[in-house]
Amino acid sequence: MARIVMKFGGTSVGDSDRIKKVAHRIKTAVETGNEIAVVVSAMAGVTNQLVTHCHQMTCDQIWAGSSREYDVVVATGEQVITGLLALALQCLGLSARSWQGWQVPICTDGIHGSARIESIQSYKLLNEMTLGNVPVVAGFQGISPKESVTTLGRGGSDTSAVALAVALQADRCDIYTDVEGVYTADPRIVTKARKLDRIAYEEMLEMTSLGAKVLQTRSVEMAMKHRVVLRVLSSFTDAPGTFVCDEDEIVERHLLSGITYSRDDAKITLTKVADQPGIAAAVFGPLADANVNVDMIVQNISEDGKTTDLTFTVAKADLKRAVAVLQRGSALSFDRLIPDSDVVKISVIGVGMRSHAGVAQTMFRTLAERGINIQVISTSEIKISVLISEEYTELALRALHSAYGLDLS
Repeated sequence: MARIVMKFGGTSVGDSDRIKKVAHRIKTAVETGNEIAVVVSAMAGVTNQLVTHCHQMTCDQIWAGSSREYDVVVATGEQVITGLLALALQCLGLSARSWQGWQVPICTDGIHGSARIESIQSYKLLNEMTLGNVPVVAGFQGISPKESVTTLGRGGSDTSAVALAVALQADRCDIYTDVEGVYTADPRIVTKARKLDRIAYEEMLEMTSLGAKVLQTRSVEMAMKHRVVLRVLSSFTDAPGTFVCDEDEIVERHLLSGITYSRDDAKITLTKVADQPGIAAAVFGPLADANVNVDMIVQNISEDGKTTDLTFTVAKADLKRAVAVLQRGSALSFDRLIPDSDVVKISVIGVGMRSHAGVAQTMFRTLAERGINIQVISTSEIKISVLISEEYTELALRALHSAYGLDLS
């Protein structure tokens, strides 16, 4: 017998037939002798629709995403699915009940639209599970210290599931989605991409933060911190999926685990910036104050000791705001500001990079042979990221996947 948290994403519960299939999958897990708790997302597309309604109701003085009422509205998508899935389970002869975040309760801070979980009082759910009942818990939502409904931000249901697994001391957290696991690259672009049997927490964290959409970054951080074993698998097939676990649990380690890409970045170049102490603070301080996150940074060597060029990346959604902040910065002097949104970030990731030389050389050589210019480079212990022109995305991914020996044989 194992205690398992099963989380089902929006595509898994996209209509009545899919909800019924999910119920059968849960029944099988219960009949195997496991204690099961379920976390669900809203139906695919429903949250976006609710967000649109919120924006249509707000004015310039109120940003819907930070509103208490915004959370009240967008949290309803999960509430609907908890009730429907509990009904489907009851029709299969299981004792099941829906639970909203405030009923558990899942206690969060008071930041609407992007709340963080502070604690989960799990004793009610544990009592239910001990009696053989199946709690169906709404993901993505919680309750603030002022007893208002809060939501956790995009992908928050993954975080809800992992947090619940921690609180329940579960043996595993299974994340059901529309893919069969974690792949070495996006299989829609790289047809020879392979599904991984296991991947280390650190690798998965890098992949999610660098463009992979399989899991939400905060959920992987929490799983790594509390050593919760994750399994990513499909709601639509019986494939075994991919385990996300400690590096030591991976018997056959590879140099790289995957290659990701992100089209969410934009590049800004400032030319002839004064080359003097404090200039970086003058550039990046106002951006930080405007909540614009800066990622990759490159500063050219100054030939005359007076001016230099500075290039960095921001989220594409923040590009206009970043440009506006820099243009009105009174403490900043530069010749030209050049924005560029036609870029893509390509990253190679793997814990094997810690003990192997030549990974960067292979990346740079492979791109050069295809005539792909590297605009910006950043590295960490287990990843190398480069910024290139967006038009070369597919060529770069396929070429690198082959160069590192990741193709299906």
